Amino acid sequence: MTGPGERLALNGMGSFEWDLDAGSLSLDEAGLAVFDLEPAEFDGTPEALGARIPSDDAARLSDTVTAVLEAGGSTYGSYFTVRRRDGRDQWTHTTGRVLRDDDGRPLRIAGIVRDATAELAHATVLRKLESARVQQAAIVQRTTEALSRAVTVDDVTAALTGAGALERLGADGLALGLVENGTIKIIALSGETLEILSERKFTRLDGSLPLSQAILSRQARFVTSLTDLAGEFPLLADYLRRIHYDAAAYLPLIAQAKAIGGLVLFYRRRTDFSPEERNLCLGLAGIVAQSLQRALLFDQEREFATGLQAAMLPRRIPEITGGEIAVRYHSAWSGREVGGDWYDVIALPRDRVGIVVGDVQGHDTHAAAIMGQLRIALRAYAGEGHPPSTVLARASRFLAELDTERFATCMYAQVDLETGGVRAVRAGHLGPLIRHTDGRTGWPNVRGGLPLGLASVFEHEEFPETRLDLVPGETLVLCTDGLVEEPGTTITTGMDSLAHAVRSGPQGAGALADHLLDRLWERWGSGDDVALLVLRRAPDPGTHRAPRIHQYVHQADPEGLSEARYALRQALRDWGMAELADDVELAAGELLVNALLHTDGGAVLTMEVLPEPVRRIRLWVKDRSSVWPRRRTPGEAATTGRGLLLVDALATHWGVESRGDGKAVWCEFDAGGAPRGTG
Repeated sequence: MTGPGERLALNGMGSFEWDLDAGSLSLDEAGLAVFDLEPAEFDGTPEALGARIPSDDAARLSDTVTAVLEAGGSTYGSYFTVRRRDGRDQWTHTTGRVLRDDDGRPLRIAGIVRDATAELAHATVLRKLESARVQQAAIVQRTTEALSRAVTVDDVTAALTGAGALERLGADGLALGLVENGTIKIIALSGETLEILSERKFTRLDGSLPLSQAILSRQARFVTSLTDLAGEFPLLADYLRRIHYDAAAYLPLIAQAKAIGGLVLFYRRRTDFSPEERNLCLGLAGIVAQSLQRALLFDQEREFATGLQAAMLPRRIPEITGGEIAVRYHSAWSGREVGGDWYDVIALPRDRVGIVVGDVQGHDTHAAAIMGQLRIALRAYAGEGHPPSTVLARASRFLAELDTERFATCMYAQVDLETGGVRAVRAGHLGPLIRHTDGRTGWPNVRGGLPLGLASVFEHEEFPETRLDLVPGETLVLCTDGLVEEPGTTITTGMDSLAHAVRSGPQGAGALADHLLDRLWERWGSGDDVALLVLRRAPDPGTHRAPRIHQYVHQADPEGLSEARYALRQALRDWGMAELADDVELAAGELLVNALLHTDGGAVLTMEVLPEPVRRIRLWVKDRSSVWPRRRTPGEAATTGRGLLLVDALATHWGVESRGDGKAVWCEFDAGGAPRGTG
């Protein structure tokens, strides 16, 4: 029979007694075996055990004992590790009982120590399994969350390859392919050295490569040696030698019982795939497959929507003489919704051109269908030569008769690029923006009526015309509200942003249109469609011997008057006639003030050099009033009426001519100093 000490030793359990006053610790033979100590290696002090107990564990054990002693406790228990001679960490457990005197002062601790490795082995396995389960659940949750926000195929690839994506997937590399017409198209690569796989962006779906084999068989393949895989697939051998990975999971992407692609997850320092890890990979493949399927359907619907929208818009823009036109259309970011925005450019009789932007209420195929019909109707009415007010009135009646509850806003203008005359009407829509030759921008006050359709329902089909002048070199910008509606701000803020972008943009119509979309629509990610039309009247600088400048001055615009005077002075300096600047500027000011005060609208200022027979300056001020000015003889106390007298005194000749629906007052200044007089 064995004694108690022998039974303890056989069970990996020993005893100890610790004299707290003396600081001595006695261990029996079994206790020394638990700590893997020889009798000669133990000097009878607690510090001697430090050679076997790691410092962190020793500190934790010391804190446990100290807390019991100070709190007046009688027992304690704790797990710690013992570093054995062979380098193995052994889980160990100790239990102690505190012996105290009558006053409660601790005297000794008696207890046992035992090898707890076998006891904790099962718990360790369970902890590892639980940790793996938590990690895998986190991978699935993070991946699902990231892909739930993906709408398009590009969104899916961004979610799988963006910052932190590989960490979310628990992989070191990734390749994603889609099945297209009997081939696999690699659409995403992520991970160090995997960029070399882009050399095989398209591969046949014939089973000659592991990914195509997985897709055709619809069976995942888990590879723990890429070297062995290279031997099986010689076509891939060179690539597998050049990438720095040890293992890979080739996963088919199955959605609605159809193989739509394949996913490869690459790993470093992996020698096997546990059943749980294989299930995780299969789960990830299922999540990716469902996301890709939704994205593919969305992209197809988006392509259909944009194709339908494009079919409703004019296929080509007619060429114009005397200017340039650029049009742009962008669908909403949502893509699936078809918008009702449109633009049009219509060739009109007498070398005029009609320009239109409009917006049918709603974002669906019904709105697009109505837009197509309304655009054609408006084009037909305009092509018949009707005035703008009649065109919109008939278009409103047409929309009301379509038996729809939708209405439409519209901006329509007839432009004569030879004279610069613009006849503008609008139906509940944003008015035009004009950029002048000096770079200033302005929103002219274009009177408006009710939206198309509503105007007929309420029997108020009045669309008053506003006459504008577009001088050579000026630009007219028409757009729908998607370009000026910045999320979270008022439309006036967006209009200010548009005006600033127009001022800072390039001169050409096409370049300016691109500039506006880059600066505005793409900047804040508009959720609305945008139709944009930019028309620029060709500049008219004259010739080298006979230069010319034009400028439009709005009514009640002091800044415009100041800019006009500055432009005249600068031009005369550039033309070598600076000595005429004071007289020309003074005469121009008088003529402009007369036009702005006594007519209903702005005025066009033109200054040109007439080289024959005598080099001289001619100044024109054109307005839309047919009433001719009269030279008066004001009394001494009069405060007005001296404008033409002043012009007559300054100029060599002056006169008045009829111009279209208005008149032009002109005066000339002889560069050679000829005597002044009336014309």
